Amino acid sequence: MNTLRGGIIGCGFFAQFHIEAWRRIPGVDLVAACDPDLDRARAAAPRAYASAEKMLDSERLDFVDIATRPDTHLELARLAFTRKLAVICQKPMAPTLESSVTMAREAEAARVRLMIHENWRFQPWYRVVRTCILRGDLGDPLTYCFRIRKNDGAGAEPYRLQPYFRQMPRLLFYETMIHPVDTARFLFGEIASVFAVKRQINPRIAGEDCGTILLTHTDNLSGIADGHRFMDLTADSPCLGDAFFEGTDGWLQVIASGDVFGDGKLVWQNTANEGYRGDSVLATQRHFIDCVRTGEEFETGARDYLRSYAAIEAAYQSAASGRAVTIDEVLRVETDHP
Repeated sequence: MNTLRGGIIGCGFFAQFHIEAWRRIPGVDLVAACDPDLDRARAAAPRAYASAEKMLDSERLDFVDIATRPDTHLELARLAFTRKLAVICQKPMAPTLESSVTMAREAEAARVRLMIHENWRFQPWYRVVRTCILRGDLGDPLTYCFRIRKNDGAGAEPYRLQPYFRQMPRLLFYETMIHPVDTARFLFGEIASVFAVKRQINPRIAGEDCGTILLTHTDNLSGIADGHRFMDLTADSPCLGDAFFEGTDGWLQVIASGDVFGDGKLVWQNTANEGYRGDSVLATQRHFIDCVRTGEEFETGARDYLRSYAAIEAAYQSAASGRAVTIDEVLRVETDHP
């Protein structure tokens, strides 16, 4: 197995989970890192750069991991596209749906593999839930509910680990609720329409920090993603909340610890104690590497992930208009642009 050589752009808070995971994937060598803070870059890889362009020009790479803020993603991805490098890009994909569509189109035009680093669907408890659903444990699915909870949004200095959240005009839906939305697509198929309400609780931030999204799938199954960041269900819940799934023949629950129950009985116990939230960053990046090697489709390839992003755009439009918004009408507006 040939070793794949990677470079990471961005070595901040969440990038540390990426870096730690790359070091545990066989056949991968993180040879270079780029960050304005050269000390952080030096700690991440053998060769450090302050300029992404210089790193990409100087190194012989097979792939690039973009782990910076969303407003930089498109331009950084373009640097990789021109050099024909496979890209894994942290979510959110880009600041707007329009710029996300542009990124997907430019990757396809350059014939470059582009995967979005969406790790929630790779959390092991949701893989177990999917296995149970496919096995027929629920019978015909009836409904579901994700409750997203984290106690870091209150006070004069909320979101201390990622303080730039405070200035984001779109926050909870854009940054956090896209996780259960994408996971709902993974578990139950495509979303047809969205109805949403949102609020701002903490006046010290720019965006929303509380909200509920009603998702209706193409087969008319409906479920809820409900979130805020003012409490924990348990201390440092690996799930950032819990989830419940109901069908004609039974129910499944993912509790805050990550354990999965079916009809009140333990189905799977979470014993993951490495990495990020069930070691899902490792699973995400391993999937990327496996697909780069085999040529198989990414689960969260850029074109596919646009439908998760479109559901969030539909949520904002719904909250503003007070009506349900379809995914097709949102995507049609964006994809009609040349």
